[in-house]
Amino acid sequence: MSQLNNTTWVTKHFSDLSVAEVYEMLRLRSDVFVVEQHCIFLDADNNDQKAYHVLGYVDGTLIATTRLFDKDIIYKGYQSIGRVANAAKYRGMGIGKKLMQYSIEQCEQLFGKGPIKIGAQLYLKKFYNEQGFEQAGEIYLEDEIDHIPMIRR
Repeated sequence: MSQLNNTTWVTKHFSDLSVAEVYEMLRLRSDVFVVEQHCIFLDADNNDQKAYHVLGYVDGTLIATTRLFDKDIIYKGYQSIGRVANAAKYRGMGIGKKLMQYSIEQCEQLFGKGPIKIGAQLYLKKFYNEQGFEQAGEIYLEDEIDHIPMIRR
């Protein structure tokens, strides 16, 4: 497993994203969630406008993204990280871990320290456990994929 040390991380509120950045972000999310996972769902859910977006670039190419929400926007009483996506070509290089660590740090800087809740795809439970998240409820089906609620206290 090789590490990519030349990743540039940027965090912007939706209103500060350029048209090109929005397009790249939506394209990456579509590649991961729709094409790769064969999941037909409405990604443009009217929540992007309420979020800060983390964008990870290597050599000018967007390779990873998340969206960050302050407390009570997605989950009552919790901040949230969602739409965690990492380009297939860059998996196994530690980018997903760096993406989550950076996203957690950004939540703390933007919103203050507080518990973070996510809706994690079940097969990624171990990955999120390693980032400090613990299962906080039963398995549920979202867009035909098993998910679990997880919280980082």
